[in-house]
Amino acid sequence: MRVALISDLHGNEAALDAVLADAARAGADRVVCLGDVATLGPRPREVLARLRALGCECILGNHDEFLFNAPLIHSYSEAQVIVDAVDWCRAQLSADELAFVRSFKSESSIALDGGATLLLFHGSPRSHMEDLLATTPPDELDRFLDGRAATVMAGGHTHVQMARQHRGMLLVNPGSVGLPFKEYVAGKTPTLMGHAEYALVESQNGAVGVNLRRVAVDGRAHRASLEHWDSPLRAMLMQQYV
Repeated sequence: MRVALISDLHGNEAALDAVLADAARAGADRVVCLGDVATLGPRPREVLARLRALGCECILGNHDEFLFNAPLIHSYSEAQVIVDAVDWCRAQLSADELAFVRSFKSESSIALDGGATLLLFHGSPRSHMEDLLATTPPDELDRFLDGRAATVMAGGHTHVQMARQHRGMLLVNPGSVGLPFKEYVAGKTPTLMGHAEYALVESQNGAVGVNLRRVAVDGRAHRASLEHWDSPLRAMLMQQYV
């Protein structure tokens, strides 16, 4: 059994196309999205349509909730360019598309082979705004995990790939499909990398493995999608994707 974990798509259709093609070549049996699908990128409607066509289970990210709970963003960021970019995205979406985003789950679990389990969330099981890092102290990580236990626990949010063992469990971050960060930024301006990221969780006869993958993206297609984009983030992304 192979489960492809995608997260933090952020409206990047070109990157999503590359990841889904790679997951298919790798033999993924199903795709699960860990949230933050539409905001901050030039193709929010197209990305939502692809997820719906896949029948892909989606976890609610903080940026997803910002779309139908507008005041919430101010508890996360006061950066005006981010607030304006989320407002831009919300204005592009229909009531039906917003209802689809609202249907995302806060947490989910998948049964793997041999009795193994895969627990899915966005930031942490406790909050979609918490950062789980390779450097998070074990006792603090216990608080973030809020008593949950699984063979593999997977969340996104930080835009930084990670695989870590914690008290016998595997803790995985697939990184970001649409906006992969070179390093953890803690609210600062990130340096973006030109590839797309995701993870494969494989399970066979009780043996579980995690494969962090990086996929080349058609840079011309991505730049073309930015050229006529009128979001406040256009200038920053155009500068990074030269």
